[in-house]
Amino acid sequence: MSSSDEPEVSGIAPHPALTKYYGGESQRRSFVTRIFDQTAHSYDWIDRVMSMGSGVRYRRDALRRAGLEPGQHLLDVAVGTGLVARAASDILGDGGSITGVDLSMGMLAEARKSLPIALVQGVAERLPIATASTDFVTMGYALRHVTNLENTFREYLRVLKPGGTLLILELTRPASRSLTYSLARLYLHSVVPLIARLGPGGADSKKLMEYFWDTIDQCVPPETILNALSDSGFVSPRRDISHHVFSEYVATKSPS
Repeated sequence: MSSSDEPEVSGIAPHPALTKYYGGESQRRSFVTRIFDQTAHSYDWIDRVMSMGSGVRYRRDALRRAGLEPGQHLLDVAVGTGLVARAASDILGDGGSITGVDLSMGMLAEARKSLPIALVQGVAERLPIATASTDFVTMGYALRHVTNLENTFREYLRVLKPGGTLLILELTRPASRSLTYSLARLYLHSVVPLIARLGPGGADSKKLMEYFWDTIDQCVPPETILNALSDSGFVSPRRDISHHVFSEYVATKSPS
């Protein structure tokens, strides 16, 4: 399925259609593809600024906590410029392997500059990956950009080997009217877009970061994600959270 095809829109979306960016639900994917194509060349710079340089270590630690081991095969969905894949390669070693999938050709082009891994264009809801072919599936900060949670999770279950593991990294909105929410909104809604505008991506990066916050602010609650994982067939899904914002959703495929 190409990124230009319109998605099926039935089921649970990660957030309502954000009409300030696109006209309706059927246009979500085309907008996401376009904005990531436009900002791919500056995305790593934005990530370093936004995470204050801590992103690499956090991703590596989260992969270890979820059980990634040397020698496994990992599928990184929404691979982007390869931030999660690079962290995983440090753990997998020479005996492991990684396949990256992304809807954005711009992002894949950036990933190819530094990652000697298989890279394929595709979408999470219909992965161009063989059934039961991978030990570990990851998705880093991109669940808010899919069109349908259940379809996405069923695809993850399909491509995992029996006993395989899924790790989804996400940013979760703190409780409304809390101090943490106010600080997160100030930083992600105001400070980060302004800094992004001053960087190499200019106005496009500013728009991406504004969209980034709006998807966090409007995202379904963690309980909805956990329920969708269970309903899709995953075993014992759980959510671990740190600093009130960083969520790690971990689930496994039944070994039989």
